[in-house]
Amino acid sequence: MAKESAGGAASAEYDPHAFPPFAVTADVAVFTQTRQGLEALLVERGEDPFAGCWALPGGFVKPEESLDEAAARELEEETGIRGGAYLEQLRAFGAPDRDPRMRVVTVCYVAVVPRLPKPEGGGDAARAELVPVSRVLSGRVKLAFDHREIFRAALEHVRTRLEYSPIATAFCGDVFSLTELRAVYEAVWGEELDPANFRRKVLGIPGFLEETEGTRQWQGRGRPGKLYRKGKAQRLDPPFRRAG
Repeated sequence: MAKESAGGAASAEYDPHAFPPFAVTADVAVFTQTRQGLEALLVERGEDPFAGCWALPGGFVKPEESLDEAAARELEEETGIRGGAYLEQLRAFGAPDRDPRMRVVTVCYVAVVPRLPKPEGGGDAARAELVPVSRVLSGRVKLAFDHREIFRAALEHVRTRLEYSPIATAFCGDVFSLTELRAVYEAVWGEELDPANFRRKVLGIPGFLEETEGTRQWQGRGRPGKLYRKGKAQRLDPPFRRAG
């Protein structure tokens, strides 16, 4: 058993070869709202294992990197996304057999990107595409490794965060109408919301939204709607809960 010196460093009795090696990766579940609804960004793996299969963007953490740096780098290398994304660490996944190469522990991140440009594959990703979330959940799109489990955990995290945080605004960009914000909630939660009730609830949460002087016509119908931006609140109080 290794002993520690007074300064906290391991003594000469410590043998790193006595422990099996393992690697750490960072995988990113990327969500965006489009005209087609809620979509996720996936990459086609260009290398084994699982070459030709769809997966979450991600890769190995370099020795000189923090986990956050690795997630941002992999996101940029494999998809071309650089900055402008809401990026949050979710949790680690470490089943012993999750990677056929060796013992690999992955740290999952959740990213939300407004108005995502056409993704481009890079690094060890052959290509990158936006895929409807419903196709992944139904199993029509198969994911490599344990990425389906990670994907489902990331999506449920976003659904829950919508209740307690202003993360919904990250789907919308700098300014948005209440109709656009409601479309985010409906797409992520998979349920239709009453417009009047939605308006009353979100405008009744202190610090959630700030009204701007701009307006926007919504699909050419009715009067132009007011535009809002994210307020200063970091937590919704009271929360905006799902019907279920």
